[in-house]
Amino acid sequence: MRTKLPFICLCIAALFCPAAKAQSPKTATAYIANRAPLRQNPYMELPLGAIKPQGWLREMLVRQKNGATGNLDKLYPLVMGNRNGWLGGDGDQWERGPYWVDGLLPLAYILDDKELIAKVKPWVEWSIKSQRADGYFGPAKDYPGEPGIQRDNTGDWWPKMVMLKILKQYYSATGDKRVITLMTNYFKYQLKELPTHPLDHWTFWARYRAGDNLMVVYWLYNITGDKFLLELGDLLHKQTFDFTDAFLNTPLLSEAGSIHGVNLAQGMKEPIIYYQQHPEQKYLDAIVKGYKDLRKYDEMAHGLYGGDESLHGNNPTQGSELCTAVEMMFTLESTLEITGDVNYADRLEKIAFNALPTQVADNWVDRQYFQQANQVLLTRKTRNFDTNHSGTDICYGLLTGYPCCTSNMHQGWPKFTQNLWYATPDNGLAALVYSPSDVKAVVADGKEVTFKEETAYPFGDVIKFTLNTKAKQLAFPLHLRIPAWCKKATISVNGKVLQEPAGNQIVQVSREWKNGDVVELTLPMHIYKNNWFENSMSVERGPIVYALKIGEEVKHVQITDKDSVDYGKGYNEVHPTTPWNYALIAVGDDKLADQYRVENAAAMTNYPWSAAKAPIQLKTKGKRVPSWGLYNDMTGQVPFSIGYGLETSKEEDIILIPYGCTRLRISQFPLVWR
Repeated sequence: MRTKLPFICLCIAALFCPAAKAQSPKTATAYIANRAPLRQNPYMELPLGAIKPQGWLREMLVRQKNGATGNLDKLYPLVMGNRNGWLGGDGDQWERGPYWVDGLLPLAYILDDKELIAKVKPWVEWSIKSQRADGYFGPAKDYPGEPGIQRDNTGDWWPKMVMLKILKQYYSATGDKRVITLMTNYFKYQLKELPTHPLDHWTFWARYRAGDNLMVVYWLYNITGDKFLLELGDLLHKQTFDFTDAFLNTPLLSEAGSIHGVNLAQGMKEPIIYYQQHPEQKYLDAIVKGYKDLRKYDEMAHGLYGGDESLHGNNPTQGSELCTAVEMMFTLESTLEITGDVNYADRLEKIAFNALPTQVADNWVDRQYFQQANQVLLTRKTRNFDTNHSGTDICYGLLTGYPCCTSNMHQGWPKFTQNLWYATPDNGLAALVYSPSDVKAVVADGKEVTFKEETAYPFGDVIKFTLNTKAKQLAFPLHLRIPAWCKKATISVNGKVLQEPAGNQIVQVSREWKNGDVVELTLPMHIYKNNWFENSMSVERGPIVYALKIGEEVKHVQITDKDSVDYGKGYNEVHPTTPWNYALIAVGDDKLADQYRVENAAAMTNYPWSAAKAPIQLKTKGKRVPSWGLYNDMTGQVPFSIGYGLETSKEEDIILIPYGCTRLRISQFPLVWR
């Protein structure tokens, strides 16, 4: 039975959201639950700009503004300048311009930055005005452009999928009705053309990534209620690579080279997106098994998997692409909203707090194309990756490896910020992912509230929420996630302990609230371990993986060979200045707290993601393994952790720091017995 809740959510949203004000009472907004027959989700996205980052998270977005995200048109003018096809020019027609704007636009509106908004507007305006009478939009001709730029037949469905995501976010921030008109006409065009020109008619990318297209179709249906959109949803699902069957019934994730790593990161959301229209158990089961098999065959300590570029197993020297990190984050954010499953929030935080910070340099210009879980030497050299690009794949540079990540890395932190908080069908709020932030929303019977979230998380274990409201009293639920790694949390209100819930659940604090109420969530962090390739071990605490602190020497190299995509830009090599080939001392789980001493290493700053500023460190003992040396400018095969018969040196004091603070590291260690 359909409840009256969606209409209630609409009325609440209309008080706050610009997009809501532009709609009639019978249409959906960012606050509304799915229209029938779509399944009602447990959580709903807030309007873009309702969540403001603070502390270290705001610093990350400011660095993006001052770095590549805010200046890619100047840093990479060959593609992002005025000749780009998405600005009406004769340059690149394909994914790279939309990739950039997919991160630039949410960054601009989250920061309320007029300069960045002005930089976004031409891309949005040209896209809207490009729509033809038949509904097609985007570049209409394949101009020759500059040599060396990858392009495609402009009929390719794939780059339009990225622009659809951009326009959805633009509407959320502005309520511009032209977006609804464009999407309605374009989706009618898709419904007409897909039977004869299917998703893979020009290239295979759209066939794997159409979950993003499907997501926007359902979003538009919730606004307009047009029934043809459900028909289009079924057609898109039918033409999309069948991830459901692949995860449930094939060895896809156990076979190297079986699928492109970024296609997997983007595409594996499709079953759960489609589940909203057809809520069958097989779609949930497929996603659960998919992540389980990834963990078994391909995953590494940082939360990602070997995909350099195709799927390549779980050896900690295999690469993981930066595009994979940001696309997997968005997939997990989308899945969390639909399922409300704590597991997806835990996975999201692991990538965000480990893999993402290390793969982009402090200046937010240079980045790695691939990162390695065990990474001890960054040089220009062909390695045992599925695909090598001029040998610079793990060096830090603007265009090292391949430029797709230069274009696509920008969405990571803005979309992470956008998914810290959600609205709930019971007219409350949910904090499901934690970082310092402020949120403004409407709850209960339409009253506006703000919560200020103060925390040193993921380095500290206390999260403080302070409510501000003009209402004298206000009844609504606050949903809080207790991560699976937390054994027992504490929830206090105004200094009084209310609950001490176990981990791996979402709890609700339902009460009569008043202005100034303070909720304190404590998530005690303990040392634990995970085992990986060749029984290697990672050391973890809370959402953070800890890695060996290695001394670094950075060398800048200018590229002079004109056949390189990096020509004229240069890159940074990083060489170790201290030993790296350590094994950890094997102890039982009950002895881990004694074996690893937690220390405050530095005062918490707004930029904690460097070895020098790491707030927390672990001190422990290790033994060097002389036989474990370099191979192909990487660590050789990690010794199997049998503990016996492995030649080692004497015990030494070693320091582990957060993975995201490292450039060189060992995060998956062999083990030896004393």
